[in-house]
Amino acid sequence: MGRSFSASAGDLQWVINAYLLPLSALLLLGGAAGDRYGHSRLLIVGTGLFGLASVGCALAPSLLWLQASRALQGVGAALLMPNSLAILGAHFSGQARGRAIGIWASMGAFMAAFGPVLGGWLIDIAGWRWIFLINVPLATAAIVLAFRFVPDTPREPEAPALDLSGGILATAALGVLTWSLTTGSGPSGWTPFALLLAAAGIVLMLGFLAVERSKGDAAMMPLALFGSSSFIGLTALTALLYGALGALLVLLPYVLIQAARYSGTQAGSALLPFALVLAAISPLMGGLAGKFGSRAFLTIGPLVVAGGFLLLLRIGPDAAYWTTVFPAILVISFGMSGAVAPLTTAVLAAVDSRHTGAASGFNSAIARTGGMVATALLGGVLGAATPALLGRFHVAAEICALASLAASASAFLLLQRDVH
Repeated sequence: MGRSFSASAGDLQWVINAYLLPLSALLLLGGAAGDRYGHSRLLIVGTGLFGLASVGCALAPSLLWLQASRALQGVGAALLMPNSLAILGAHFSGQARGRAIGIWASMGAFMAAFGPVLGGWLIDIAGWRWIFLINVPLATAAIVLAFRFVPDTPREPEAPALDLSGGILATAALGVLTWSLTTGSGPSGWTPFALLLAAAGIVLMLGFLAVERSKGDAAMMPLALFGSSSFIGLTALTALLYGALGALLVLLPYVLIQAARYSGTQAGSALLPFALVLAAISPLMGGLAGKFGSRAFLTIGPLVVAGGFLLLLRIGPDAAYWTTVFPAILVISFGMSGAVAPLTTAVLAAVDSRHTGAASGFNSAIARTGGMVATALLGGVLGAATPALLGRFHVAAEICALASLAASASAFLLLQRDVH
């Protein structure tokens, strides 16, 4: 993409963040829209919008067009993701719900890790535009399956009006803060302009919190959620752990291509064990968390992830996959498998029944925000020349290990022992 549009590292960061920004900011609004208009209907609309935006990405004649289409993809994903989880919550209960959420979480994580494998292969044989065109038949198949097999959940006739002002303020705040982080971590550093952007983002975020407080339970992010110490701990854990994971999914393939001379297919395939382990283990972990509680899983899992990030420090210019890269990916995947499904199960159990939809939507938003912030902070790594790239990658891996340790501490200190 960079060669096609003569784009800088900062420009390419926005290809990622243009998608993550509306996804992070509008997930809660997408869930509330499902409550009001029907979850299956919003799932179908979101999937269709994602497919159409993918065509726009594939045909993009300029970088700005590509970024705009990516933003539209993010809006579609913000509609489909929370409503797919809400459909599961409406049709399963008890331990069966834990298993269903485990399958849902593992499939999401599996495809997130399998995507680079397929994408690397498509780039090598056909070019980057095909990584978007492949979404079109997948979206079409998903829509057909939804029409055929997914009954709509009952709508809430007295559901409050959509919190559009909250959605607009959240989008603006996250956008400005991401812009400031991307600028500040780039070659120019924290210039007065970057600091001004950060200050403006904080003001917008405070405005968002004030609006949400005034709307009470009608807000897209009811502040009553934070009356639970378990929910606060889960929010911190999510931001830290998914921020580290987001950095891994962006950085590792890039470093393997640029510094270790892997092909696109080889670099994408490096993450395949991650996808396979999550798909195999997460459903089991979801069921166990539903039965025994999530606290132990969410304490131990991030600790294992931290060990995997430290193993990434062994990657050098001649990194052999099976002896250097594979052990780190395997350890990270086992740790994430112990956390992904138990995290979602714990979020639904940490709040009262009136707030389960808002809680799950907010947790998903925090996960994407963590990835977005991590991506915004990677400018110093992505923009580094090859001789310095590995050193900066190792620093980033150490920071991700510390974030994972902090995620474990959040679970151990703040989660109640009986959160199931």
